[in-house]
Amino acid sequence: MSKYVYILQSDTTGGYYCGQTQDIEDRFHRHNSGQSKYTRHGVPWRLVRVIECDDRSSALRLEQKIKKRGIERYLSES
Repeated sequence: MSKYVYILQSDTTGGYYCGQTQDIEDRFHRHNSGQSKYTRHGVPWRLVRVIECDDRSSALRLEQKIKKRGIERYLSES
């Protein structure tokens, strides 16, 4: 089953969030309904980028690469 790495941007704060999941629609809904501890303060969120990965380990590696580089920098380079 595919995994997804996603990048959100807050309409409130302008900040970014990067995560990975296998159900992008459910995860996006949880972010925007305040159910996620780390994104509760930035509601509403908008989906900026979704990247499909073959498995969880490749999704985790990509998520860490994006976070290490910086989400804004990653977006501007890709």
